[in-house]
Amino acid sequence: MDTRLPNDPQFIKNYTKHCKHLKLNGLQPKTIEAYSRSIRRIGNYFDCQLNDLTMDQLLDYFNDLLESHSWNTVKLDLYGLRFFYTKVLNKTWQDIPLIKSPKATRIPDIVSIEQAKQLFAATNKLSYKVFFFTLYSMGLRLGEGIRLTVGDIDTTNMRVHIRNAKGNKDRLVPLPESTLHVIRNFWSLHKHPSFIFPNRKRGLKNAHLVDSPLERGGIQTAMKAVVGQIGIKKN
Repeated sequence: MDTRLPNDPQFIKNYTKHCKHLKLNGLQPKTIEAYSRSIRRIGNYFDCQLNDLTMDQLLDYFNDLLESHSWNTVKLDLYGLRFFYTKVLNKTWQDIPLIKSPKATRIPDIVSIEQAKQLFAATNKLSYKVFFFTLYSMGLRLGEGIRLTVGDIDTTNMRVHIRNAKGNKDRLVPLPESTLHVIRNFWSLHKHPSFIFPNRKRGLKNAHLVDSPLERGGIQTAMKAVVGQIGIKKN
């Protein structure tokens, strides 16, 4: 389904308002992007006519969506549409008894210590190598590692302040000696005043001049390439 922004003046006006409300409600960047993408997709599906969608129309939409997307996407589109109705259209939202994803309990694949060592060794770019090591050694999520700043590293108590973690909550994570050593050595090469992992767009030598951290897409691409190279079959 098409997620491009429809070329309809009234829709664009409402979509812009939708994005402003998302930001002002303090949602996480990933949630903002997901809800925005949902409204673009739904707008294209219904030719930008979202004001009075019937139950049958929504039944058709979510049924078609599930044919090509995951249950998670279906739920995000439902939540995004509910936000749009209540915040942008100022309409009372009635829960739609259409969507109930099957229950499933999953645990993540865990790489062994030996596999982790292979992954670090096979990563050629220093910034990605240090980033992967930091995440694995402290059990951080991708976004948490990207957002790490110099001020988050507490060497006195040997812990790291993880900000805006899952559920918009902060948490403290133990800082291993080996991780502190690796981070210190890496920072001494770029000396960015804020970011532990500055963007690579100006190279390591001029990394202290950039205004953003590593890009999520570049990290994921690098990880996929290294995993494929060394033959790890786990997700």
